[in-house]
Amino acid sequence: MFMSIKVRYFASLGENLERFESDLEFSETLTVADVWKRDTSGKPMPGNLLAAVNMEYAGLDSPVRDGDEVAFFPPVTGG
Repeated sequence: MFMSIKVRYFASLGENLERFESDLEFSETLTVADVWKRDTSGKPMPGNLLAAVNMEYAGLDSPVRDGDEVAFFPPVTGG
């Protein structure tokens, strides 16, 4: 059985990948880190990467389920 998730990349991540969102299909259990590896074809993950699953901060080892939205973004700074 195939599962599908929406993957979003914000700010400089989307610019560097030349896309800001994609759909990913998979048939086995994935973590947030697995999603990055698969959807970016193994590009190195930035060391300060932040992630969210369904708009809640998530660790890279968090599981991803069918229908989830996974977002990656650089740290936000401000004054």
